[in-house]
Amino acid sequence: MFVLHQTVALTHDIPDAGLQLGDLGAVVAIHDPENFEVEFVTASGRTQSLLMLSSSSLRAIGDQDLIAVRSLATAKH
Repeated sequence: MFVLHQTVALTHDIPDAGLQLGDLGAVVAIHDPENFEVEFVTASGRTQSLLMLSSSSLRAIGDQDLIAVRSLATAKH
């Protein structure tokens, strides 16, 4: 479903990781067809989270998506 280095978006919030629906990540490892390691980085390039996620937690991005920036300082943990 997803390929290595593909940019993906979250389909739900993951509060423990400080991540929200729509946050962008990159697939950095494929463990099997349904489980992926995804890295989420800040705008400056610092890793925010590195998580193993199922395909149901991710969606492909495309021309219908708009990239936005939000502050982690205001994120609820």
